[in-house]
Amino acid sequence: MIYLKSFDLLSDETEYQIICAKRNIHETLYPLKIFPDKALEHLTFEPVTMLYGGNGSGKTTVLQIIASKLQASKRSSVVFGDLFDQYVSCCRYQMAYQKPEAVKLILSDDVFDYLLDVRAINSGVHRRKEQLSEEYRSYKNTPASRYTTLGQYEALKNKVDANRLTESKYIRSRMGNNTLTQASNGESALNFWVTEIEENSLYLIDEPENSLSAQNQIKLKQFIEDSARFFNCQFIIATHSPFLLSISDAKIYDLDETPVLPKRWTELKNVRLYYDFFMEKREEFEKEA
Repeated sequence: MIYLKSFDLLSDETEYQIICAKRNIHETLYPLKIFPDKALEHLTFEPVTMLYGGNGSGKTTVLQIIASKLQASKRSSVVFGDLFDQYVSCCRYQMAYQKPEAVKLILSDDVFDYLLDVRAINSGVHRRKEQLSEEYRSYKNTPASRYTTLGQYEALKNKVDANRLTESKYIRSRMGNNTLTQASNGESALNFWVTEIEENSLYLIDEPENSLSAQNQIKLKQFIEDSARFFNCQFIIATHSPFLLSISDAKIYDLDETPVLPKRWTELKNVRLYYDFFMEKREEFEKEA
């Protein structure tokens, strides 16, 4: 599904006008003087479009500009300043007739925050389990005759449960739904994407491969392909993962080159480095076959 058909960044002439009109309070020209130098002004989009490039190539900046122009929802708010706002206000875009139900910007930091939340929940569950374990042993070793008043009724019930239940059953009966998440960071990160992506929506995503093993990156690749094909989603993804770059029929802009043009994923420098490395080690693989 295509919701966003095209987006126009600013020409060198328009950027020059903004620079001439800018006030001296601006310490940097960001995001000016990035894309004219790359001869990048007009982008068109497919159901899956990739922005490929190394650090400092501008791929995340493109996402932020598009997200701001489309007023995409996001988990955390970042203030870039007046120049950024002026830049965004001058951008133009074209949407398809059918509008998405949601437009979301998802940054790599959002995944890390999610993983920290999972870790915090797990830590709290661990602490609660330790407390209940100590409580169980205390009630188990205390005579029932100690609980003789009405005010000790709850303690007496705990004592009865400690006598009739094993320690694990005693703990589970008091934990309710607060169970421990056993997934690894990579599995939790993959679960983040599976639960975050909904149908009929446009997603702008920054480096989703972070925290994912090669195996889970391949799973995410398949999930994105299926979401675009069967669930009417459109994706614009900034990445340098060869697994994600190999998504079927994805349009890939190479921001490491000037001018920026669409390329096949097998032509990209980062992918070629992987290919050359493994071809150099080919005999070692063949020995083990």
